[in-house]
Amino acid sequence: MKSGKLRSTCTMILAMLTSGIASAQIPDGYYDSLKGKKGAELKTAVYNIIKDPNVLNYGSGNNSTWWGYYVTDKTDDGYCIDRYTPKDEWNKFGSRGNVIGGMNIEHSFPQSWWGGSNCTLKKDLYNIMPCESKINSAKSNYGMGEVTDVKKTNGATKIGTGNGMQLWEPADEWKGDFARGFMYIVTAYQDYQNKWTSEGTKTLYNNTYPTLKEWASKLYLKWARQDRPDDLEIKRNEAVSQIQGNRNPYVDFPNLMEYVWGDSVDYTFDPATTLKATDYKGGNPDTPDTPDTPEDGTLYTADYKSFDGNCTIKNVTLPEGGTYVWTRTSNYGWKGSAYISKQNKAADAYLILPEMDLTAYTSATLNFTQALNFCKEPESYMSVEVICEGDTTKLDGINWPAGSSWTFYPSGDIDLSRYAGKKIQIAFHYTSDTTTAGTWEISTATVMGKKTADCIPTIVFDVTRPYEIYNLNGHKLSDTRNAKGMIIIRQNGNSWKKIMR
Repeated sequence: MKSGKLRSTCTMILAMLTSGIASAQIPDGYYDSLKGKKGAELKTAVYNIIKDPNVLNYGSGNNSTWWGYYVTDKTDDGYCIDRYTPKDEWNKFGSRGNVIGGMNIEHSFPQSWWGGSNCTLKKDLYNIMPCESKINSAKSNYGMGEVTDVKKTNGATKIGTGNGMQLWEPADEWKGDFARGFMYIVTAYQDYQNKWTSEGTKTLYNNTYPTLKEWASKLYLKWARQDRPDDLEIKRNEAVSQIQGNRNPYVDFPNLMEYVWGDSVDYTFDPATTLKATDYKGGNPDTPDTPDTPEDGTLYTADYKSFDGNCTIKNVTLPEGGTYVWTRTSNYGWKGSAYISKQNKAADAYLILPEMDLTAYTSATLNFTQALNFCKEPESYMSVEVICEGDTTKLDGINWPAGSSWTFYPSGDIDLSRYAGKKIQIAFHYTSDTTTAGTWEISTATVMGKKTADCIPTIVFDVTRPYEIYNLNGHKLSDTRNAKGMIIIRQNGNSWKKIMR
């Protein structure tokens, strides 16, 4: 650790930071040595720029971690940004340098991965972020990846298993942030090549390149492409750089990762012509950006045995003597019932999924897993409905079970194409009467969509004046005669996106 280098200027720096962080300001010449390099050579060149940061002391108090968090992870209204926890559960900061009750310093790269020594990586603000203590403890020293079997979640971070290992998975809005954080660590600390141990060896090779195992690099590249740096991530990069004296280059240049691990390892990198994070955000107010070429994907998926899926409940008629119809259990998921005190009761209640945006989709399907007992006429009592533009419509094409067992059955793919281009909510509608009060259990639900490119507005720019053209990976194009898919046009500080057919 370089413990003394910035201490004399820390007070001045934090005063500057609290008065407002400007958009990313890369020092002149900072990345010049990267020009003309690719792959392993490029990664080492980045390492030589960003290694040996001037880290703060670890813990609380002046010139320590929580003192730094006060400017790197504080919202304008004083809340602590906790990337592991739902936003409505964030806590407010107290005095600068003080620990927030119930929160920890969390290492996205667990300390056990390098043996737990009190080294620079333990204190690097690009690796440590504030985190609520319970989810911090639950994620243990697991690797970061796609969790396919959720064991625990707080609504933001998932913990469970996937890819044959124990993993944690961040919320979609933070996946790019954490992916670029991992890329920074395996680059800035590539001299730790013989230190990776414990669970870390499932994610990392003990070498300087590529360091990330293939499954990890592929996944983190995917997450980083889908979630490019936003204002908050750019602002944090700037704030940390003013404290530590180094930057995360994978934030500054979102496509740098492609030249190190991705689709451009056979191309040389040039920081002078490569798109920066802020270039992806530019636009002409008269010709708004079109989105990136969309992909098919999952709009919603939930295992209700693990968490509530952000569902809401609307009770129309509660059963006599009862206080609810829908409840959730860890064994079965959501359960609807109006059988109380060994009697069938009349009831009417909805379990409503969160709103789904189908405006960029041409088709979509719903499938869910259900069990139904004590209800031999399912369609007379139970229904799945779509709420759209103020109307509620019952869905057809559901594979209903016989209604006489606890066995879970798949619903089959239920077509939602009529709602393409709209925003919808899906509701599981439970009804009963004094003759039939079935028990309806919903264990999982998934909505998949098929996208198409949005309508492309006319791009208006002056072809007689200098302009530059890039593909989405940041390669500067000499012309567009052979270009396919999305390109970015830059002129006079403005950026436009255009699809080439």
